[in-house]
Amino acid sequence: MKHLMKIKLIMEFDYTVTTTKNFDETVRNVQKEIAKAGLRVLYIHDVQKTLAEKGFKIEHFKIIEFCNAKFANEFLKADIKIGLCMPCKINVYIKDSQTFISGMRPIILPQFFPQADLGERPKEIDQIIQNIINNAK
Repeated sequence: MKHLMKIKLIMEFDYTVTTTKNFDETVRNVQKEIAKAGLRVLYIHDVQKTLAEKGFKIEHFKIIEFCNAKFANEFLKADIKIGLCMPCKINVYIKDSQTFISGMRPIILPQFFPQADLGERPKEIDQIIQNIINNAK
């Protein structure tokens, strides 16, 4: 039974799509869609640049961190350890010459925090993240 639960968790962990847009345009589109959804971009981590400073070479990779204070407050009140999964992140990266947009699915939070009463909020935020990704591609 535990084995099946792990497989289910892995299958639901992320929502990932490809796009025909170039990398920089995709990053800009994700930022615009985050703002349209009423969320705020907190930070954009340029992983490629950070690793290059240490002598490692990878293709384009940015992590766009964003949040909504109301949602964050609700989750932290339910279980302070949910802060380990915050803020929300959408990754934009290139792999094998293809641009990807990928986000963690909040619907997995109840699996990690079964005692926290999160109500329907993870599903609501999951849909928001999928919409951001779909509209950005």
